[in-house]
Amino acid sequence: MSPRRDDGPGAAAILDALPEPRAREALLRCCGCARWVDDMLAARPFDDDEVLFAEAARLWASATPAEILEALGHHPEIGADLDRLRERFASTATWSSAEQAGVGAADEATLLALQAGNVAYKQRHGFLFVVCATGKSAAEMLALLQARLGNDSDLELANAAREQGTITRLRLAKLGAE
Repeated sequence: MSPRRDDGPGAAAILDALPEPRAREALLRCCGCARWVDDMLAARPFDDDEVLFAEAARLWASATPAEILEALGHHPEIGADLDRLRERFASTATWSSAEQAGVGAADEATLLALQAGNVAYKQRHGFLFVVCATGKSAAEMLALLQARLGNDSDLELANAAREQGTITRLRLAKLGAE
């Protein structure tokens, strides 16, 4: 089941009720692939969140390499702005205990390594490193980046597409939680 407000509609009900321009905007925030958004709009109404999530996954599974790259282009580069990266991982003191499990504040060396790794990844593969960052520390993301850096670009495009699918589902669920 998707997370949502206890007293409000789910993501599917929200998307079904929105006029097309606002639904397009909401879907683009979830995934930056224009064809996917067009196909999602054409698939409305979804009726419930599970239908929405299943249709989103089905449509994303048919994305071409160019469409995957289009969606990836809507993500900020992790580490491109070192000050923003420092801010993002500055402290975990206010996170709930469940979120804090295994997560500590990122040290400068980890942040610098993330920044350098992202540059190397983009140079090697021609697109930016994308990972579903929810619940991951900077060190975990760095380990994933380092593990994936040596892969061939076709495998990495498939990995990025899978991560985008996860990110899209999380973002769709957030529509019902707003």
